[in-house]
Amino acid sequence: MLPERQAFVESVGLRINVVEWGDPDGFPVVLCHGMFDHALGFAVVAPILAERFRVVAIDARGHGDSDWADAYNWPLDILDIVHVLEWIDRPCFVVGHSKGGGQATDAASSAPDRVRKVVNIDGFGPPPLAESQEPTPERFREFLKARHSAAEVKSWRSYQDFEQLVERRGSQNPRLNADWLRFFAYHGAREVDGEWCWKSDPHMAFTFGPWRPEWIAPGYRALQVPMLAITGSEPDTWGPLPAEILDPRLAMIRDVRRVTIDGAGHFVHMEKPRETAKAILEFLAA
Repeated sequence: MLPERQAFVESVGLRINVVEWGDPDGFPVVLCHGMFDHALGFAVVAPILAERFRVVAIDARGHGDSDWADAYNWPLDILDIVHVLEWIDRPCFVVGHSKGGGQATDAASSAPDRVRKVVNIDGFGPPPLAESQEPTPERFREFLKARHSAAEVKSWRSYQDFEQLVERRGSQNPRLNADWLRFFAYHGAREVDGEWCWKSDPHMAFTFGPWRPEWIAPGYRALQVPMLAITGSEPDTWGPLPAEILDPRLAMIRDVRRVTIDGAGHFVHMEKPRETAKAILEFLAA
């Protein structure tokens, strides 16, 4: 279902696009998408949640219909979410998927007076780095070289046919059906001179620089509100993490409930939206 309302929120000089479903006077639930996705990736889950809540989905900077930035870093994404929470101006629940799950968690830690609960959908970071990925001076040099080259890139490659764009996304998300991929691609792309290209800023592919996934879990100690941690049962390219990595990370959270959605991979809310919505609604109502 397409959103019922749209607005732009100013954040650090950019316009952040937000779309809404449900009663504007209802208790707000804020949705944060993952890398290279967009707000309408929640277009099946959001209407189900909107039967009880005001649902506000964010296009992260550089995604969807939000403005592009000169550079991207994690704290600015967190600040964008906090500015949306301030714009709503009442306590909220926050839900995020993948990168958006990690950022929703950090936003809840950064603005505990504005967040009552957080739902993280398979957004617990990558596995530990391989030896070849360790943050050495050479890796920093490679990162800076890639950033320099990326500055010359103005857009993704274009596709002469929309179905080629859909096929490309389908190769990355083989678990999603063709109708959903067409909807997702249509709202995540634009047509220019008869060709199609993604709306997202390609500079985000060179974003955070060398770092260690081991830094993720200690940050969870700052979370003061309850978390629902959702993962799928089916391993795919992006998740879920094996138990020997995920369990110690979640152990850092003082109040966490865990749910596994059977038959879903990393894109839990797209593959099993009704089951995901049910788990979220039960947690928020508890």
